[in-house]
Amino acid sequence: MLSFRWEDARFRRAAMAALALLALALTVHEIFGEHGYLALRRRRQELQTLQEQVKQLQEENQKLEQQIKALKSDPKAIEKLAREQMKLARPGEVIYVLPDRDTQQEPPAAAKK
Repeated sequence: MLSFRWEDARFRRAAMAALALLALALTVHEIFGEHGYLALRRRRQELQTLQEQVKQLQEENQKLEQQIKALKSDPKAIEKLAREQMKLARPGEVIYVLPDRDTQQEPPAAAKK
């Protein structure tokens, strides 16, 4: 029959090795596990990104609310919006529409030479 005693050197080494492996496994789990340190850092970064997006959306909502309020009460705001978006003009005015700056046109064939 086998008996394990703490005084036995082999038993002591095996027990210490088992404890060291257990400590290593727990450390690896704490760092790389599903709820470990790296996951916590990733979630904090996601939280910060979401908070920035919320702030931007709140600012955008505030601007839109101001625009709505102006459109409900200010005739000049309505006129400005109509002129910009619908290309409306007063009688006698001429509207010139320029191409967007993003649109790049090819130079004429004669200019390529």
